Amino acid sequence: MPNTKTISVNRPRAAAKPNNRARSLGACAVIDAAHVNDLAQAVRDITHGGAHVSIDALGSPETCFNAVSSLRKRGRHVQVGLLVGDNRTPPPPMDRVVAHELEIPGSHGIQAHAYPAILAMIASGKLQPEKLVDRAVRLAEGIQALHNMDSFTGAGITVIDRFD
Repeated sequence: MPNTKTISVNRPRAAAKPNNRARSLGACAVIDAAHVNDLAQAVRDITHGGAHVSIDALGSPETCFNAVSSLRKRGRHVQVGLLVGDNRTPPPPMDRVVAHELEIPGSHGIQAHAYPAILAMIASGKLQPEKLVDRAVRLAEGIQALHNMDSFTGAGITVIDRFD
């Protein structure tokens, strides 16, 4: 989309590596949450009033709250990351949702009927999902990678590519 500006917000445990990856993928700004007192205000300052769209793909109450709070009037937050366990019903900033007429649709991911179009964009080079891969592991290593998801410190996704 022309004139679209992406801002990457990294959680405090993430290091410089995610910041570098975000910039290399086109982020115009990167915010390190460990060095900002009010994350939502930082986004509103960079965007001169708030983001038009926010996406929480992590699924934590904190990232959901901050993403919604960073929106401008009539903005849209898409919740992709599934909130589970004790975090499955986080309190969104409803005062802001109502006052700013925000939209909050949820998403379970890509619908099956869209696969052919997405695969065509990958084949044409328009989408390059390989740029999101941080590391590739064997199937046996996948178990440990799954257990380590709560303490994520990488800069991309882990893919199982060997089944030996």
